[in-house]
Amino acid sequence: MKEKEKRESEPKRLNYKEQIRGGRLRRFYQTFLFVLAILAVSVVFYVQWRNKIYSESVLASSTEIRVVSGVRLMNLSGYILQYSKDGISLSNEKGAAVWNQTYEMQEPRVAICGDVVAIADYNGSTIYILDKQKKLGEINTNLPIRAFDVAANGQVLAVLDDGNTTWINLYTADGTQIAGIRTSMNDSGYPVGVTVSPNGKLVGISFFNVGDGTSRSSIAFYNFGPVGQNANNYMSGYNYANSIVPHLKFMNDDTAFAVSDDRIMFFAGNEKPLSISETLLDDKVRSIYSNEEYVGLVFYATMSEELYRLDIYDKKGAKILSKNFDFEYTEIIFTKDSFIIYNELDLIICNINGTERFNGMLDKVTALFVPLGSINKYIAVTNESIDVLEFK
Repeated sequence: MKEKEKRESEPKRLNYKEQIRGGRLRRFYQTFLFVLAILAVSVVFYVQWRNKIYSESVLASSTEIRVVSGVRLMNLSGYILQYSKDGISLSNEKGAAVWNQTYEMQEPRVAICGDVVAIADYNGSTIYILDKQKKLGEINTNLPIRAFDVAANGQVLAVLDDGNTTWINLYTADGTQIAGIRTSMNDSGYPVGVTVSPNGKLVGISFFNVGDGTSRSSIAFYNFGPVGQNANNYMSGYNYANSIVPHLKFMNDDTAFAVSDDRIMFFAGNEKPLSISETLLDDKVRSIYSNEEYVGLVFYATMSEELYRLDIYDKKGAKILSKNFDFEYTEIIFTKDSFIIYNELDLIICNINGTERFNGMLDKVTALFVPLGSINKYIAVTNESIDVLEFK
C-alpha cells in the first residue's frame, strides 16, 4: 500500500516542480518583454528628440563682455579662446578668465587638438602650449617657424627654416626635442603640410617637389613609438604626380586624411597608416573642416541655385551627405552626430543624416558659435556679450 502511495505522489512532485519552473519562465519572459518595450519606447523618444525641429532660440543667460577690435575668437572644447598680436586668453561661458598669456607677434597662428592649443608667430621662434586649465610649457626652436601642429598630449610638430635645409622637429610641451627630420628640396622636397596624431606617436608630412619639368607630391608617415623605432621611424609613403597636397590632418590616433587640388585621400592604421580611400574631385575645394569622425569640403554649388555645397565624408572615406546652402559662412562645426553652418546672423543646425533642426536667423551679430554638452544648448559670442541659447 505504501509503495502505491509513493508511486502516486511522485507525479505530483514532478508536476509541482514543473509549475515552479514554468512560473519562473513566465516571470522571466514578462520581465524581458517589459524591458524590451521600455527600450523600444526610449529609442522612439530619443530619435524624435534627436530629429526635433527647432522653431526658436531662447536666451538662457547673458554675460556682458567687450571684444577688442583685432581679436580673433575660437572654440576650445566649449571655452572661448581669444588671441591677437599681443596675447591669448581663455574664458568660460560666464566670461570668467581661466588664463592669460602675453607676447608680441606679427602673424600669430594657432593649432588646436582636443583640450590643447598651441600658438606661435610665423617666422618666430617661440611656441606656447596651453590647455583648458593652465599653461603647459613653451618651446624655443632657435630657427624661424614656418608651420606647426599640436597633439592632445601637448607635443608639437614644427617646420623650421634653416636656409637650404628644413627641419621638422617633434617636441614635448616643455621644449624637449623628441625627434628631428632633415629635409631639402633636392631630397624629398619642401613640406607644405604637417600633422601629428592626438597621442603624439604618428607624424604625417606632405612634401612638394619640382624637378625635370615635372611636379609631384609625396605623403610620408613616421612612427615615433616603439614600433617605429624598429623601422627607423619611416612607416609608409605615397606619391601623387602633377599634384599638390597642402592639407594633411590626423582625425584621431589611427585615421588621417589629405586634400589635394584634385582628390581627397584617407589613411588608416595606428602603427603604419595605409591608404584606404581615394576620391577624385570635380570641383575646386573652397574650405575644409573636420573633427574625429567627419570631413567636410565646401565647393561652389555650380549645379544648384544655391551658393555653396558641403560634401561630408566619414572617416572611412565614404561620402555620406551633400548639403547645399545659400549664405556666406564664417565657420562649419562638426559634433558627434550633427554639423553647424553659421555666419554673423545666419544659422543652420543639421543632423549628420541631413535632417535640418534649425534654419533661420540669430538675434544678434555673432562672432563665434559654440556647441555645449547638451544637444540643444549653444554659446553665441557677440562683441558685447556671451549668450547661452536654448533651442526649442
